[in-house]
Amino acid sequence: MGKTVTTTAMRLVLVSAALLAGLALGPVAPRATAQDIQVEGPLAGAPAVIGLRIYREMRFQIQLQGTMTLNDEFSRAILAGGQLMFHPTDWLGIGVWGGYALGNIDTALTDQVAERGQTNDVNVLSLPRPGGFTDQIGRLQWIAAPQLQFIPLRGKLGIFEKLFIDADFYLLGGIGFIGLEERADADKEAIFDRCASADLAMKITCLTPTQGERESRVAIAPTFGAGLSLYMGDWVAMTIEWRALPFAWNTSGTDESGSSKGDFPDGKIDSNDQLAHFNHMFSLGFAFYLPTEPGLSHMDEDE
Repeated sequence: MGKTVTTTAMRLVLVSAALLAGLALGPVAPRATAQDIQVEGPLAGAPAVIGLRIYREMRFQIQLQGTMTLNDEFSRAILAGGQLMFHPTDWLGIGVWGGYALGNIDTALTDQVAERGQTNDVNVLSLPRPGGFTDQIGRLQWIAAPQLQFIPLRGKLGIFEKLFIDADFYLLGGIGFIGLEERADADKEAIFDRCASADLAMKITCLTPTQGERESRVAIAPTFGAGLSLYMGDWVAMTIEWRALPFAWNTSGTDESGSSKGDFPDGKIDSNDQLAHFNHMFSLGFAFYLPTEPGLSHMDEDE
């Protein structure tokens, strides 16, 4: 019995030793390494994309836009305008953008002040007559801006997984020149002296004409934004754009500043009453490209 067990154990040891020796002396398996997939045949050396449409490179862009200002306190401007751009490459554009205000839409807040506003000794210059508030608010007249466009992304957008359209996303930046119309400068004490009356009602009557007196000026501000182009053909695209122009102006036409001694209000309408606003707007438009034929990437000369 003991001899049988010993013989079996010896056999197991010999078999195990033989297996280990075979593994040690056998061919070494090649080490797995990362390597490029070698493509053979007609696709060898071919680019990832053939015949990609180059919509912008070496083309002029003429863009017509309708624009509306957003988040306005007292008056919303409706502008008609557009852009003229030249694209030396498919990712960079140089040009100018502008718009002219066809009209202004007063907000609900303006209507409420005109209907329910109250005049007293403190705000007599800011609001001589509530009904005249619509005449004193600031209004945007026109905008012009030299700018650059940077196009970092392009591809296709799928609509319901059925319709696919070429698109690109762009960023813009430049310097904006903004034509504004604001309430003209006014000095309450100087007007009261000319009025020569101690009666408050008569003094208010003397101040009332100042609500309709206007002054125009040009504000200079940075402009920046982003947009999306949806190409409807080789030479036309629909554009959706957002733009910001932060600058200071007196949107309400009221006395907003105090003197160096801390008095408020200071009894004057002037440049000190211009407050910083983050003005921004939304645009829809159509862009037309010249020449009408886009370039194609990685095409043979014969094609």
